[in-house]
Amino acid sequence: MTTVIEIENLSKHFVIRKEKSLKERVVNFGRSNLHKEEFWALRNVDLEISSGTTIGLIGPNGSGKSTLLKMIGGILQPDSGTVRIRGRLAALLELGAGFHPDLTGRENVYLNASILGLSKQQIDKYFDAIVDFSGIEKFIDTQVKFYSSGMYVRLAFAVAVHVDPDILLVDEVLAVGDEPFQRKCLERIRQFQAEGRTIVMVTHGLDQVAEFCDRAVVLEHGNIVTDGTPREALRALRADFEEARQEEVERQQLLERETLDRPMARFTGIALHTDGGVVLNPELRHGDSMTVLMEAHTEGTVTDFSIGVAVATTLGTVLWKTTTELMEAAVPSMQGTGLYQYHLSNLPLGAGEYTVQTTLTGLDGREIHHVPDAAQFSIIDDAPSLGPLHIDASFDVRT
Repeated sequence: MTTVIEIENLSKHFVIRKEKSLKERVVNFGRSNLHKEEFWALRNVDLEISSGTTIGLIGPNGSGKSTLLKMIGGILQPDSGTVRIRGRLAALLELGAGFHPDLTGRENVYLNASILGLSKQQIDKYFDAIVDFSGIEKFIDTQVKFYSSGMYVRLAFAVAVHVDPDILLVDEVLAVGDEPFQRKCLERIRQFQAEGRTIVMVTHGLDQVAEFCDRAVVLEHGNIVTDGTPREALRALRADFEEARQEEVERQQLLERETLDRPMARFTGIALHTDGGVVLNPELRHGDSMTVLMEAHTEGTVTDFSIGVAVATTLGTVLWKTTTELMEAAVPSMQGTGLYQYHLSNLPLGAGEYTVQTTLTGLDGREIHHVPDAAQFSIIDDAPSLGPLHIDASFDVRT
């Protein structure tokens, strides 16, 4: 495959000033270094993207995703390093970027498309298709400053996908349009993929990354921490999110323990039991059963709580979940260590890998402990179907 985007040793920093006004900046001029700090959005990033691939840039807020996309698009210049691009590039980096608010939608189509490299004759050829795709024909001769955010995105996306780009950069803007327009955009992205074009997208919609991307890159604090398949990247990102969330839960529990005298509790062991005994990462067949064994511990006494179990895909999508509260099962107070189990019968799952999630939750709704990747298992199934569910199906031609 040909490399169409090559990034070497890329770094970018911004200066964050602490003064809140021009007056403060003048007063503190002689000691300005005490009132500003440097923020490194990217540090020594190396990345190569091959033609025909769809890559997702993901990570927490402030990790450098949008900065990297803007430097690929040439909007920001790096402090050090290089970005090399091969082919025509179209970018949807900010809502209405490249649009002039005092011009009409029609005028902005010609302005924006010409910036992206089309001649007037080419824009004339594509104009009707652009307007039709955007769905805002009624407002095309209205100044865009009167457009809603959704109308901005419709027109901007319509222009970008009609300039025949080799590389399309997309930064979260698809979340703004309504559902029918989002479906239309995603269909166009699938068409681009089939045509062998390169797509780089920044999104917090992790399901979109799993569905559309061949590869995903996780950024944190301006550094690439994971670069691999969407499954590997999403698992790493969700693990980071869960670690941060669990730290917050434990901090809250500690506060409650000090102020409300509530003891802390957590799972100390999770195992899967099958016909072969306790097995690590067991391989099961469709319709098999298994038991989820759980050990939990508290230093005090925990009352009024519920124990939950869920089966999820490796990307974190929950397929099934229940709790002792939903089952109206009695759970005695926990003192010290408690042992519990769920028996899952006749698993209706298709071939693939799955995870087990477990939760301890107070009956007042507060989370006590959650383990999103408590255990793993796989299903072997020779059914002629795809997806996580095993459904028996037949086909006939009606006469």
